[in-house]
Amino acid sequence: MATSSSLSFFSSTIFFSNSNTIHSSKQQQKHLIFKSKQQQFSIRSEAAVAAATIPILSFDGTEVGSTTLNLKSAPLDTARAVVHRGLTTDLRNQRRGTASTLTRAQVRGGGIKPYPQKKTGRARRGSNRTPLRPGGGVVFGPKPKDWSVKINKKEKRLAISTALSSATQNAIVVEEFDDKFEKPKTKEFIDLMRRWGLDPKEKSLFLMTEVSDNVILSSRNICTLKMLTPRTLNLFDILDSEKLVFTKSAVEFLNERYGNDDDDDDWEVVDEEEEDGGEVEESAESSE
Repeated sequence: MATSSSLSFFSSTIFFSNSNTIHSSKQQQKHLIFKSKQQQFSIRSEAAVAAATIPILSFDGTEVGSTTLNLKSAPLDTARAVVHRGLTTDLRNQRRGTASTLTRAQVRGGGIKPYPQKKTGRARRGSNRTPLRPGGGVVFGPKPKDWSVKINKKEKRLAISTALSSATQNAIVVEEFDDKFEKPKTKEFIDLMRRWGLDPKEKSLFLMTEVSDNVILSSRNICTLKMLTPRTLNLFDILDSEKLVFTKSAVEFLNERYGNDDDDDDWEVVDEEEEDGGEVEESAESSE
């Protein structure tokens, strides 16, 4: 299936690599067989970290700083499959499954024989509700069905974070601009997009924690723009957008929601002697 160049997800280095990289990864995987489990874990955890530095633009379009977007990312060999599963699950769960047809037993009418069995020269007919007649029942037609499928919450969250981390090369961070629009004006919003280097003809995704009414009214007539909040963030719009625009509060939300948990990696193995010694000291203190 041909893929559009507008999807930054497919153009990311997470999903495509040259032959040398693939060959080296195979050799590295073969070499890891002889390594210990602790070394394998450290290498895989490093491959799952995806941190990117994104410039921060002001309302005037000037760069005022930069921020870091640190998100979880699936390993290189499973990233494409994880995102594909998350996308197909969302699309399949949108099917309503309300298509329904009537069988010959459910079609109204046809209770009497349309004409005599014999002496007409025609084929024998017992009912007008037969599927062979117009207006009759439908054979093996669709019936109401539940098309929804389940996906783990962690897997769904990993698919979104992987897609976001792969699209950071086409992302920018802007300052909060809710209070900049005193009244709805689409022309001013288009001028704002151009100051940020965005083409109104390209698909853009804005992620904001709070959206004012004037911003919604100013941007709703731009057919190539999607204004989303953390509640409406979805995988399809991320992959379908050519440019991603985050506010500072949105970046904080993404790092908190889809970021790396450093507490899970910082673990130590305590010796049994130390544990026993600690228990002895605690018992001695309790006896005193």
